[in-house]
Amino acid sequence: MTKTLRGIPAAHRLLADPRVARRAGVLGAPAVKAAVDDALARARTRALGGEEPSFERLVADVSGRLDAAAAAALHPVLNGTGILLHTNLGRAPLAAEAAAAMREAAAGYTNLEVDLQSGARDSRQDRVAALLRDATGAEDGIVVNNCAAAVLLILDAFARGRDVVVSRGELVEIGGGFRVPDVLARSGARLVEVGTTNKTHLRDFERALTADTALVLRTHPSNYRIEGFTADVAARDLVALGRRTGVAVVEDLGSGALVDLAAYGAAHERTVQEAVADGIDLVAFSGDKLLGGPQAGIVVGRAAPIARLRATPLLRALRPDKATLAALAATLRLYLQPGGADRIPLYAMLRATPDALRERARGIADALRPLAESAEPAATTAYVGGGALPQSGVASFGVAVLPADGNPNALAARLRRGDPPLVARADGSVVVVDLRAIPPERDRDVVAVFERALRA
Repeated sequence: MTKTLRGIPAAHRLLADPRVARRAGVLGAPAVKAAVDDALARARTRALGGEEPSFERLVADVSGRLDAAAAAALHPVLNGTGILLHTNLGRAPLAAEAAAAMREAAAGYTNLEVDLQSGARDSRQDRVAALLRDATGAEDGIVVNNCAAAVLLILDAFARGRDVVVSRGELVEIGGGFRVPDVLARSGARLVEVGTTNKTHLRDFERALTADTALVLRTHPSNYRIEGFTADVAARDLVALGRRTGVAVVEDLGSGALVDLAAYGAAHERTVQEAVADGIDLVAFSGDKLLGGPQAGIVVGRAAPIARLRATPLLRALRPDKATLAALAATLRLYLQPGGADRIPLYAMLRATPDALRERARGIADALRPLAESAEPAATTAYVGGGALPQSGVASFGVAVLPADGNPNALAARLRRGDPPLVARADGSVVVVDLRAIPPERDRDVVAVFERALRA
């Protein structure tokens, strides 16, 4: 028994093994030491039962545990899915200017809530309010931590215990089980449905308005569309109705485009500026979708209702931090510069031509062909994602790889576990990597990850 226990290696030998030590940079030395200690304790138990321990088995045990823990941590990944605003992959990548502003703000102190001129306490909302006014044409704006929070804040401030009128065709559920009726109920507002699923007319709204009506709400359909025998009410007509009756009109615009996507080869998406120009009292939208900034919920509109939102106690629970505000401000400044939007990664992706993507695909395919059954450039269709333009694809190019073992799902899994992880899709017998969402300077990383996965 003693001889068997003596066969168990010392902890420092396992900690020094490169297969174990390499995880300290990601997980931290204490986590690696804990995994080693746990593996050794279990090895001692097995040894007392007569099972001879093996150093290689111990390394594999520790490495497997650490690999699983590392996979659960937050990692940069290469997005080969062809979905540019992929919610599961973090939506919009930040512009270099926004990332730098976020790092600088996070690394030290800022004037988050102090007026540097007077020395008096100030509002963090004022750090971006002027930029929101300039970028959207609205009278004022505020920022919270996401678009759902923005809608909740509006409902809490204006509609608790009162009616909110919504077209039945806009009572949607989006990702994560977010349902418009549920949000209304949670806020304490009462939902009043008007029209039918496919057709809603202005007279439907007119008949629904009462003394208890607080808001008329328009909502973005996200990834849902009704086509054919349909009718809805123009925003300007709803605004005119609201002005006549004293009822505020709110629009949950969702993705929050500040530029016309048609200029980038995609279908037109209603912009924030269009909603503001239509006279919508409050417009809510996301920061990390078509805006191309950090996760945030933004509300712009007329000065009086924005002032009411600023005074709502719930705002404190939903407010963004200094790093988010810094990144959002840097992103908004790009929109105010000639050609600045093209420095936002989403719009740089959309600017890439199919010919340029094809040339990149050829280079990657040539490098991979010796290791695979086949590797060829492939025409693909990319999508904006993030709930915007669900039926509008963008012509793209990628690489289709047929693994020698004929198992595309296994290859896709190895790519996801790569360093860096590469998220691709299995399509029939091949793995397809769409290149539109992968920066050209990362093509070498794509090749390296594939080579390791194909050799495994």
